[in-house]
Amino acid sequence: MSTAAPTIQVPQTKAFRAVELHTFQEFNRTDGPVDAIARGGLTGGRVALSGADVSGDARPFRSEGLMLALLGTADPSTLRTWFSRLSEGGVVVDALQKRPWGASDGQVIDRYGVHWLIGFEGDESD
Repeated sequence: MSTAAPTIQVPQTKAFRAVELHTFQEFNRTDGPVDAIARGGLTGGRVALSGADVSGDARPFRSEGLMLALLGTADPSTLRTWFSRLSEGGVVVDALQKRPWGASDGQVIDRYGVHWLIGFEGDESD
């Protein structure tokens, strides 16, 4: 039996109030490993993230030129923590920094190859 690999590790944060993970077994699915995720999500915050493992002969998601943006989705301190945690084992493309127009943003490619743009308006104290 193959074991489902974790896809995203999310730092403990107040940005999400609930983590929901439901396995293929819970949904009586037989088209993949019993411990694969049939439905998963991070909810209860300003954004909701959802996902699932592929099943059967479906190919895993691959992309080039795609960037996920988290702009103003949490307080500046939380966004800085996300940026730092996503950079662990990854590559900082452009450091999270204040820009001439007053906003702060940066880009990182995480350890799984996902490209992120993270930023916020205003000061750290906002």
